[in-house]
Amino acid sequence: QVQLVEAGGGLVQPGGSLRLSCAASGSLFSINAMGWYRQAAGKQRELVAAIFTSGNTNIADSVKGRFTISRDNAKNTVYLQMNSLKPEDTAVYYCKDIRSGYWGQGTQVTVSS
Repeated sequence: QVQLVEAGGGLVQPGGSLRLSCAASGSLFSINAMGWYRQAAGKQRELVAAIFTSGNTNIADSVKGRFTISRDNAKNTVYLQMNSLKPEDTAVYYCKDIRSGYWGQGTQVTVSS
């Protein structure tokens, strides 16, 4: 069974930074594409960033230039570095093992002064 555990969320002021992590177990992490999604209150869940086994990434236009996704296969962990955060980035952030379809439990990110 795949388990994904996110960490790193919290409250940050506009313009600040956070780094989210997602530790995976029970999956063939190194060969799986991984994604970060977010869901703001009253909105649909949306893809923020994805990283493939090739190392290629796909970043949503709304966060391009501010967010970076990376992975450490030795640690079975995927990261989301979020810089220049805006209030509209406030959401619950989820990681997903795209191949298996498993989701993490989510971590809250709140951007507010």
